Amino acid sequence: MTTLATDINPLATDKRNRRHPGGSSVVRPGFVWAAPAAIFFGLFAIVPLVFVAILSFTSWNGLGTPQFNGVQNWVDLAHDPVMIQSLYLSVLLTFLGVVIQTPMSILLGVWAAGHQRNRAILSAVYFVPLLLSSAAIAVLWRGLLDPNFGIPSQYRWLFGNGNLFGSQRSAIAVLVFVGAWQFTPFHTLIYQGGARSIPPVLYQAALVDGAGTVRTFFSITLPQLRNSMITSVILMIVGGLTAFDTVLILTAGGPGTSTTISAYYMYQKAFQSFSFGTASAIGLVLALVATAISLVVVRATGYDKMRSTQEGL
Repeated sequence: MTTLATDINPLATDKRNRRHPGGSSVVRPGFVWAAPAAIFFGLFAIVPLVFVAILSFTSWNGLGTPQFNGVQNWVDLAHDPVMIQSLYLSVLLTFLGVVIQTPMSILLGVWAAGHQRNRAILSAVYFVPLLLSSAAIAVLWRGLLDPNFGIPSQYRWLFGNGNLFGSQRSAIAVLVFVGAWQFTPFHTLIYQGGARSIPPVLYQAALVDGAGTVRTFFSITLPQLRNSMITSVILMIVGGLTAFDTVLILTAGGPGTSTTISAYYMYQKAFQSFSFGTASAIGLVLALVATAISLVVVRATGYDKMRSTQEGL
């Protein structure tokens, strides 16, 4: 007697239980696994953000009881030229950071994922900035670029009068350079992990087809790093829009207000002008802008529908 095999409708199976071609079952973790992180995020991110939103509709100098003043803080910010300029500068610095750091991180990450001679030693040296705090790095470069005693003062033929903090263009260039020096190693780690997870069989097939190094990079490596790239870019956007300590130590928003980004302007309003209601409104604007840009990136790239690029998954 023979038994007829029936096809199983994949739509009728449990979505959490998928099968590899070999037949082994893969159980997708449920929400319970994310509960600790969700609770932590809710207590230390969502709840404070709600209080900041409430405080943005008040007038408060840090003492006493906040007084409700409606939308006056928002009206003032809408007509504040420094606020508008600070948003532009925040977006500009973030954009320059993404444009400069992304290609550098990809190339270094792919290289660090290889098996070159002395690769481990050179990678360890290159990742040293990850061990330093942003404040320490800013103090270091402030001393190195000091117009009186730093490197520019010794090479005026290259740096002009030696004061890189004296004009908006050169000050922004310094901020972009220091940011790239500090954070490129971090994003390199992301791409290094992504490059090492690419199935070797793809490179073997490319070798058989006669593809060279450049063709292999653009046809295999770069497409396989798509998810890593999206993750890295989102982190750059959020980090760039919320940068503060580097501007505080290197330029203090100067010259004038030419490098006053939104995060630094929020600090000025809160701890120099003691206008915590206005500072809360600025903080909420930053959170909304960062969230909006991140969502646009996620939607435009299809990252919300991301699937594993590993073989058999």
